This record gives sequence, structure tokens and C-alpha cells, in this order.
Amino acid sequence: MAPASDLAFDPWDPAFLADPYPAYAELRARGRVIRYEPTDQWLIPHHADVSALLRDRRLGRTYRHRFSHQEFGRTPPPPEQEPFHTLNDHGMLDLEPPDHTRIRRLVSKAFTPRTVERLKPYVCALAGELVSGLVREGGGDLLTQVAEPLPVAVIAEMLGVPEADRAQLRPWSADICGMYELTPSPETAARAVRASVEFSGYLRELIAARRKEPGEDLISGLIAAHDEGDRLTEQEMISTAVLLLNAGHEATVNATVNGWAALLRHPGQLAALRADHSLVPAAIEELMRYDTPLQLFERWVLEDIEIDGTTVPRGAEIAMLFGSANHDPAVFPEPDRLDLTREDNPHISFSAGIHYCIGAPLARMELAASMTALLRQAPTLALAQEPVRKPNFVIRGLEGLRVEVR
Repeated sequence: MAPASDLAFDPWDPAFLADPYPAYAELRARGRVIRYEPTDQWLIPHHADVSALLRDRRLGRTYRHRFSHQEFGRTPPPPEQEPFHTLNDHGMLDLEPPDHTRIRRLVSKAFTPRTVERLKPYVCALAGELVSGLVREGGGDLLTQVAEPLPVAVIAEMLGVPEADRAQLRPWSADICGMYELTPSPETAARAVRASVEFSGYLRELIAARRKEPGEDLISGLIAAHDEGDRLTEQEMISTAVLLLNAGHEATVNATVNGWAALLRHPGQLAALRADHSLVPAAIEELMRYDTPLQLFERWVLEDIEIDGTTVPRGAEIAMLFGSANHDPAVFPEPDRLDLTREDNPHISFSAGIHYCIGAPLARMELAASMTALLRQAPTLALAQEPVRKPNFVIRGLEGLRVEVR
């Protein structure tokens, strides 16, 4: 095990947040597992280990299905954070089998490839409208004018959230997702709790309305599965809807702006893409690899495991570094080079194993729709000013992306 006292890895340092990839290279050179005292975690920087551990059932997103907090050597969350943890802990991302299996199966019934494909005309039309507005204005903030409204509208449409109610979804989501950063502040926790209470209350009312008048939406589908006796509680429905909304747009928003920031800094690659739109699918995969919107994914160690001769004990927390794994030269030749023609691209930006992103096909569709619309309607798109990174590490994105259409 390598010591971590003098590492360049510092998730609170603005210089690191601006470009974490050199620090990841240093981590990979140090070894396969690095103890990191500031967050009480074990860092896993190599692709092969991250990929294997995502599938290792000796690890879990939770430990509560097997141990109490005391048995696991962990302190329970403060009582004032209960609304957030009730909401978060009943979503399938933070559950393990058998509950995870049951909920994912039910969600999959209402989240079929046919459902996603049926949305394609709506997604493409909306992407075209949003880009047209950007072009008419000669540019603007790509984040607020295209990247953000598209996936928010799409997941809200899937869930059956009325258009008049959608403006509040993004602020709720942003406040809740603040808790996924490392060592969130008391102020961040308070915002997350407030958003959890308000969002849960809203969804409880929406579920009640859909019980009376079911529709073709995902909420109605989850209710139908519940009412058929197939074991979805109301809290699970609420937590699932929040998870789908948060995961269904946070990653897509950040993948869009991270991707376009990278393209606009690599004019040769962007020129090749503008010349050949058939590169769009491969470009999306490469941009997701090159600057992934989810940099770190955590797991609890449920049984002692050994990594490269180091025993990581039960009760420890492992931090799998997706951003580092996606730049591992053992898997990706010249990993720090953006290459939209990269053919072998086993990035792990959508995770792996039982927690593989259920919305990955929808995210790819949305990213392709907005990218294609921008290539067609804004072939002269250029950076208007240097973008500023959000002061976040786990969920990597920009404060905005100001562009101009020359």
C-alpha cells in the first residue's frame, strides 16, 4: 500500500478540480490501492480494479442489509438529516439485493427500450428547438439554454410531471446532489434536507393524483406495479422517481458541457466531427471517457478483501476513481489525448455490475440529439469566454459554458 501524505490528489484544491488527471496518473504510479486519511477512504485508481470491484459482491452501496451502524463500526447520520437519508436510502442506487433486485426489475418494466425509443422524436424536436433559440440569439450559455432544459424536460415527461411544475425540479436536484460530494458542509446538508422534504411532498401528491387518473407515464407504471402486489412501497416509488430525475439529468447536463468544452478546445477533433456526423456515437463515448461527469463512486467493504497484497478490512469505504480508470494507459492508448475515432473504448462512466446505469440508453440518445442539432445548426459555434469549473469533485461540471455563433 502506498502512503498518501504527499499526494497531488486534493479534491478541495481548485487547481486539482480544474484538471485532476495528472494527479490520477500519480496515484496509478503509486499503486493499486492508496489509503487516503482526509476522507477515511481507500482510493482505487486503476481500470482493471475499478471494473472488477464494481462487480464484487463483497462490496455494497449499503451495509444496512447485513449490519447495524454499530456492528459495522460506523456512526449513524445525525437525526436532523433523516428526511434526506430516508429519501436516498430507499432508491435502488443505494440498495443491495434482494431489495435492489426487486425495485430494479419493477422500474425496468416501466423503463423499457420501447419507452425510450418512443421518446426519440420528442427528444430530437426539443433539442432542435433549444439549439434554434441559441442560434437566434447569436450564442449564450450552452448550459442553461440547451444542456440543462433538454434532459430535465425529458425525464419530467417520462415521469409525468406537468410542465408548469418542472422549474422547481432542477433546484431540488442540485440541493440533494450536494450531499454526494466528499464531506458536505452543514449548510449543504440543510439544503439537501429541505429539498428532500419538498420534493417528497410534491411526489406524494403527484402519486395520489395518478392513482385517481393513471396515464402513460412512469409514475403510473410504478403505481401499477405496486398495486399488482409486486412490492413497491410509496416511499420506494418516491425515492425511485427522485433518483431517476437526479441521475437522469445531472449526468447528462454535465456530460454535455464537459464534452463541448473539450471539443471547443480541440479544434482538429471538432472539425472532423463537423465534417462527418456519423462520428457522433463514437464521439459521445470518447467525451464521456475523456472528462466523465461522475469522478468517484463509493462502496462499503462487507467482507475483508485483498488488493495487491493489501488487506482492506470490513467496515472500510472504497472510493473507485472513475476519472482515473478512464485515463488508465493500460486500457486506453494515449489516454490524455481526445480521439473521437477511438474504437476500443470500455469506459466505465455508466458504472458496471448490478448498479449499471439503467438510463444509459436515454442519456446516449439525449447527448446525440443535442450534439447533432448543434453540429447542424451552429457549425461556427465557438467559446465566448473561458468556462469556470464548479467547486465540486464527485459530480464534475461547469458553472456555465458561454458560446457564440459567429
